[in-house]
Amino acid sequence: MFCTTRGIVLHSIPYKDTSAIIYMYTEAFGRASYMVSRRRSKKSPLVKSLFIPLSVLDLEVEHLNKREIHRIKEARVCLPLQEILCDPIKNVLALFLSEFLFRVVKETEPDPRLFCFLYDSIQVLECADKGVANFHLVFLLRLLRYLGIFPNIENRRAGYYFDMLNSVFTVDQPAHPHFLGKEDTEVFARLLKMSYENMSLYVFSRQERVRIIQKILEYYHLHLPDFAEIKSLAVLQSLFDAG
Repeated sequence: MFCTTRGIVLHSIPYKDTSAIIYMYTEAFGRASYMVSRRRSKKSPLVKSLFIPLSVLDLEVEHLNKREIHRIKEARVCLPLQEILCDPIKNVLALFLSEFLFRVVKETEPDPRLFCFLYDSIQVLECADKGVANFHLVFLLRLLRYLGIFPNIENRRAGYYFDMLNSVFTVDQPAHPHFLGKEDTEVFARLLKMSYENMSLYVFSRQERVRIIQKILEYYHLHLPDFAEIKSLAVLQSLFDAG
């Protein structure tokens, strides 16, 4: 039995010589994987160009609970991504964020709030003309809320440390090594106020940007133990170095 859902492409891997497995975050099923043919055929409703990183598709799928890999009957573009395809910075950001989501979003149960956040974020990336270099920072920090690991900011005061292991701001230096010093804590607190609407107002040097992303990824590693290395991070960093 076939049903419809929207889906966001996270990752694809070749399977044998004729197929590929597409990993997606879907509105109806959460994370799911689908087998699609890689052969070119006039009769096939599926084409390879549909399944690029962060593509948002309208899908008709056969989704059986006992299967790990499902089948797509039909797929159509739901949200055209001209800028993300053509702009080199946006294209690399899409590559980085799709790999990041592939590593951290593992739930096979639907989460409408998370899907809406991802959908809206992709729309912002497509349309943004200012502050694009900060987009991934906003995305990664806002995503923490949907994963249930957003820091407790209620007791934050000037001159505090940020305890990354326990996700709290504290007046005393933590006894473990996973914390931000007072200066870095001030920067981090400022970052938590950044949004898609005001991201163009934040300016960082190359060194600051590298340190920020390193600390954000360290935070993810601390709270998601199976979080794997993000291979496209090096590509992202080299792009901004070149700029």
